Amino acid sequence: MIVGICGSPRKGATEHVLREALNKLKEMGFETEFFTVRGKKIGFCTHCDHCLTHNECIIVDDMNTVYALLREAEGIIFATPVYNGGVSAQTKAIMDRCRALLAADPNILKYKIGMAVAVGGDRIGGQELAIQQILTFYILNGIIPVSGGSFGANLGANFWSKDTLESVKEDKEGFRSLKKTIKKFAGALKKIEIKKQK
Repeated sequence: MIVGICGSPRKGATEHVLREALNKLKEMGFETEFFTVRGKKIGFCTHCDHCLTHNECIIVDDMNTVYALLREAEGIIFATPVYNGGVSAQTKAIMDRCRALLAADPNILKYKIGMAVAVGGDRIGGQELAIQQILTFYILNGIIPVSGGSFGANLGANFWSKDTLESVKEDKEGFRSLKKTIKKFAGALKKIEIKKQK
C-alpha cells in the first residue's frame, strides 16, 4: 500500500498534485490511501518523552490515523506546500509526532520507500529546501528516499503554483518532474516486493 500525506491545511494545489500522483500509481496497479491534514487535529510534539516509556504518544488526536497508515505502508509520499522556504507546519508536526511511532518500534519504517512533492507559489520559492526536509525525515527513520533523478526532478517532484490551482494544473515541468519521480518510486517498490517474495 502507498500512503499519500497532504500537508496543506487547505484544498488546492498540493492536494490536487498528490491526488494526481496517487491516481497514476493506482493505474500502475498499486493500492493507495490518501490522508490530508485539512480539517484534522494534529498537535505539536513537545518532546515530553512519554512515548519513550509508554510506547505511545500522550496526545490523542488524528495522528492515530496516520500511525495506522504508516505501519501498513510500503511506500510513502509526503506532499507539502512551501511555507517560508520549507515544509508547512502541519507537515512538520506529522514528522515530529512520528517519534512516538519509532519509540514503540524503531524498525517500523525501515526499508519503506519514500518520495517527496513540494508546491511553491514562486518559481524558486523553496521547493528543493522543503523536499530536502522530507528526504531528511526519511533518511533518519530508515525510509529509502527516491528522487526523479537528474534533468528536471533532482530531489523529487516540484511545482510552481503561482498561488492558484489553475496555474499548477498548467505546470508542464512540474508534472514532468512528478512523472519521473513516480517512475523511479514505482520501480523501487517493485524491486522491494520481488526481494520479499524470494
